[in-house]
Amino acid sequence: MTIGSFATITLLTKNTFVEEIRKQYVLVARAKGLSQQRVLYKHIFRNALIPLVTGFPAAFVGAFFAGSVLIETLFSLDGLGLLGYEAVIRRDYPVVLGSLYVFTLIGLVVKLVSDLLYTVVDPRVQFGAVSR
Repeated sequence: MTIGSFATITLLTKNTFVEEIRKQYVLVARAKGLSQQRVLYKHIFRNALIPLVTGFPAAFVGAFFAGSVLIETLFSLDGLGLLGYEAVIRRDYPVVLGSLYVFTLIGLVVKLVSDLLYTVVDPRVQFGAVSR
């Protein structure tokens, strides 16, 4: 269940870091004489985390919900994924709507945490601030 999402996150991380390394400000920081470690952590890492904070929760939630049905079916486990799947097959609409509600609520909480992490990663981002 985790191998597919791990590959997606790894590819996103690699592409983000390669893109940040090629930017002009990294070249300027190296030309100023900053150490490679300082350039990596202060310039590249901080700016590369912004797309990762956006992409990681979506990949995690997608892998969690899509994989839960498969794992619960294969190993005969009772869980929300199998409950939702069997409710769709049996056309039990209240259970379908209830499971969708729970999945949506979990997704919204993960997105809220992702948005709050923006301010930790990049203090320049301020929600609700009026731009002048």
